[in-house]
Amino acid sequence: MRMVLMGPPGSGKGTRAHIISDLYGIPVVTTGDMLREAVRDETEFGKIAGKYMSKGDLVPDKIVNGIVRERMMKPDVQDGFILDGFPRSKTQADALDAILDELGIELTHVLFVVLSDDVIIQRLSKRRSCPKCGAVYHLESAPPKQKGVCDVCGAQLIQRDDDKEEVIRHRLEVYRELTEPLLERYGSRGLIVETSGEVAIDELSAYLKALLG
Repeated sequence: MRMVLMGPPGSGKGTRAHIISDLYGIPVVTTGDMLREAVRDETEFGKIAGKYMSKGDLVPDKIVNGIVRERMMKPDVQDGFILDGFPRSKTQADALDAILDELGIELTHVLFVVLSDDVIIQRLSKRRSCPKCGAVYHLESAPPKQKGVCDVCGAQLIQRDDDKEEVIRHRLEVYRELTEPLLERYGSRGLIVETSGEVAIDELSAYLKALLG
């Protein structure tokens, strides 16, 4: 299984990626992980990416594409992989096609997580994070034992800027403009498999197993 995960921010792609990884024994490959690994390994592209990341700047597509190519050449992905967070634009999708063609690899699935904007905004805007230990809570589904206080370390919880409604709406607009058009590209190849973003977490493993076979 060689899969790309697609869906709007907050739809649950990461959760599904790790469940599928456990079910089928294939690695999850995320943009962030690839960048950090390349920097740690001091690869040619990793050294360049590290300069951008150390300043908090976005890493240019050319460098990200090079790092994806490096990652796709490693032996652990030869029997399958789940790409989460790449591609996010036509340029990146073109680069991925070229990389996979070069390596003689074909995608088998593009899993598209479907979830309404209203549910996404409710889900993300009620998330709270611990600035000290990184623990994450949700005011409805996974609240802290004491309101506003981290269960783990006792620090005051915060709402991250990217969990605020106006920022979430902007992220959704960017997704609709840049990433969602890729569905037509992959749909024309018969790769799209749709999955609901509202399946209960305790039912998700069985649901995905039945969906993917």
